[in-house]
Amino acid sequence: MPKSLKATLAASAAATTLLTGIAAYAEGELNLYSSRHYDTDERLYSDFTDMTGITINRIEGNADELIARMQAEGANSPVDVFLTVDTVRLARAKDLGLLQPIDSDVLESRIPGYLQDHDNQWFGFSQRSRILFYDKTEVSNPPQTYQDLANPEYAGMVCIRSSTNVYTQNIVAALVAHLGEEATQDWATAVVGNFARSPQGGDTDQLRGIVSGECDIAMSNTYYFARALRIGDDQMSPEQLANIGWVFPNQNDIGAHMNISGGGVAVNAPNRENAIKFLEYLASEQAQEYFSAGNDEYPAVPGVGLSPSVAALGIFRPDTINLSDIAANVEAAVRILNEAGWE
Repeated sequence: MPKSLKATLAASAAATTLLTGIAAYAEGELNLYSSRHYDTDERLYSDFTDMTGITINRIEGNADELIARMQAEGANSPVDVFLTVDTVRLARAKDLGLLQPIDSDVLESRIPGYLQDHDNQWFGFSQRSRILFYDKTEVSNPPQTYQDLANPEYAGMVCIRSSTNVYTQNIVAALVAHLGEEATQDWATAVVGNFARSPQGGDTDQLRGIVSGECDIAMSNTYYFARALRIGDDQMSPEQLANIGWVFPNQNDIGAHMNISGGGVAVNAPNRENAIKFLEYLASEQAQEYFSAGNDEYPAVPGVGLSPSVAALGIFRPDTINLSDIAANVEAAVRILNEAGWE
């Protein structure tokens, strides 16, 4: 392979490299574009290489930028696997013709059907539940459902992310699928009226908003809170964390909304068989346990053990709506958010 095909930008304990240039066709390689930005994933990559001898050439970046790069590269793209951390970008990559169907008995049998694209162009490999958090010293009657966030009693109490955030778009798209557009529009408009502040920051900032007293109720993915419990947070003391309560919403009906991290095989993958091997590895017991132990996520494969930080959040009923159905309603969700004045 010509030297111009690959430049080593940084060494890692996993002995992976970051790929630049055009396609790498050599046997024993895998070219990965990933928007997962977790240092703990190094273990996933190094273990896969140790098990298979396949070297991972990796580019990490913003999911939208990676999608644009795949489009620009076209048929000459080197990418074999596209990984990202939300349904919206996986569905977008599929709709743009950047992924291909995957025929794998391993993935079909291990990944639950609701975490699979209808056409098997992408699969979910880890999950985070998007739940409600509250200040136990201020809120005696926390919301028990997503719909409750619209109740007048919570006026001026809610911190939440912006309308441009994919997690916000996903939860609203899920509500559209369950409740219909009209009911979801009414809900979104009422929630905006209950904002404690204009939407800002990431999920951890919503939790910090509770600690700072800016809000009493917030929405966040579970793994941010589980991570704070496990390793701490420089802006939230253990005592302050202990004052944060949580609710897995809608346990008597639709269940708690689940976000995913997932991936698919690129449409022009030069190392297609290696790409499928990698996705099958992500569904293995070893990799699934590491998603929980290394990044405080819920495994996609049923029955895999949870890390203590994740298990501490308790058992709950997840929403098992097919993620393809959520993806189909994202456009409606964006329109609803805009009409509600959700910044």
